[in-house]
Amino acid sequence: MNNTNTTETNKKLFRFVSSVVLVVVLATLFGVMWYMRFQYLMNPYTRFLGKGNYLMIALYMVITILMINTFKGFDIGTGRISILTMSQAIAMGLVNVLEFFILILMTRIKALMWITLAYVIVLTVVDAVAVLLVTYFSTKFYRMIFPPFSILNIFGGYENDLVWKMNQRADKYSITGEISCREPIEKITKELENYDAVLINDVPAETRNDIVKACFATGKRVYFTPKISDILIKGSEEVNLFDTPLYLCKNTGMDGISAAIKRAGDILISGIGIILTSPIMIVTAILIHRYDGGPALYKQTRCTIGGKEYKIMKFRSMIMDAEKDGKARLASVNDDRITPIGHFIRATRIDELPQFFNIFFGDMSVVGPRPERPEIIAEYVKEVPEFAFRTHVKAGLTGYAQVYGKYNTTSYDKLKLDMIYCEKCSVLLDIQLILMTLRVIFTKDATEGVAEGETNANVHK
Repeated sequence: MNNTNTTETNKKLFRFVSSVVLVVVLATLFGVMWYMRFQYLMNPYTRFLGKGNYLMIALYMVITILMINTFKGFDIGTGRISILTMSQAIAMGLVNVLEFFILILMTRIKALMWITLAYVIVLTVVDAVAVLLVTYFSTKFYRMIFPPFSILNIFGGYENDLVWKMNQRADKYSITGEISCREPIEKITKELENYDAVLINDVPAETRNDIVKACFATGKRVYFTPKISDILIKGSEEVNLFDTPLYLCKNTGMDGISAAIKRAGDILISGIGIILTSPIMIVTAILIHRYDGGPALYKQTRCTIGGKEYKIMKFRSMIMDAEKDGKARLASVNDDRITPIGHFIRATRIDELPQFFNIFFGDMSVVGPRPERPEIIAEYVKEVPEFAFRTHVKAGLTGYAQVYGKYNTTSYDKLKLDMIYCEKCSVLLDIQLILMTLRVIFTKDATEGVAEGETNANVHK
């Protein structure tokens, strides 16, 4: 086993141990609360014996593991401390909400509901402090004993900001050299010897294949930017009918049963969303109207599945006649068209709430690619014809690009993210993305505007 393999094994072991410690700490906190408070809420005649108490703690531990894993909160050492702790805290909040309902069903005494809620809130606050401490010290220790890999950037003819982005994570990446993909493969292979890993950064497919083979032969890890075709074939299936390897890409999207479940979920979620957020929507509408006397809502033509056009509903966050020149353009950084109220409702996603009505009536889904305007799509398609692939599924309120990208993510990167969803869309993935959206709401940079004048400037094929 070489040094790289040994390091990778040690990293996995460290993350596993850290995750176990995190879960044990959280389960212990619940156990203390259970023995000191929760079990006394039950009727003395139906109170659990020893094994029953252990079962409740074990159940809490299982739910905790599932929920934190859904929010990708076990990436200790590799993720940002702020994002990890936020993910873990939200996950534990949901776990404790579920525990609250379990306790209410077990006690069956309405008078104890507020006492139970108070205990659950205390537990959630203590959990938030615990995940912060465990994750902070585990991550700091991880970064001390596992320095970042030295990476060679092999670049093509197109310049992007990926190297800059990766260098912002100095704890994880250290891009210390670069070489053009146009250099002879022998020279590139020789250069690989000085680095732990390689970044194949937007390199032509044929050249990339040669580099990947060279990296495999020398045991170097590879980071690479995928082409659209890479994403489309990622979920392909093996066909083992012949002695010649064969793969199948069905390209059919969701099956009929999954699509029906998704639609039923859209109706249920949007209906509940309309009911629960109606007070917020009413107050928002009043504030927007009182600010400048204009309408609170605006309707705009967007495209959904198959390129079908519909009128999306959103709260108006800009001044009236924001596009009086008739030219469609995205919101930019420090856009003076955005009102003070608009800044707030955009940052908190309140401006998106009226889309629950679009979802309820079937124009769009809870999860799917961001619905774009026909003019914007036409502009992008001139540079990247594959941008139209996004309409192979119904547009969504949240989605892969909304969760893992930002508002100012380049259109080509958004396309890749949307295509990842189109390629592997499923009901379970929808549930995960809906839960992950809770984290995005608290992430400021997810709502940043694009740079001035940027539309398809950063599109690349």
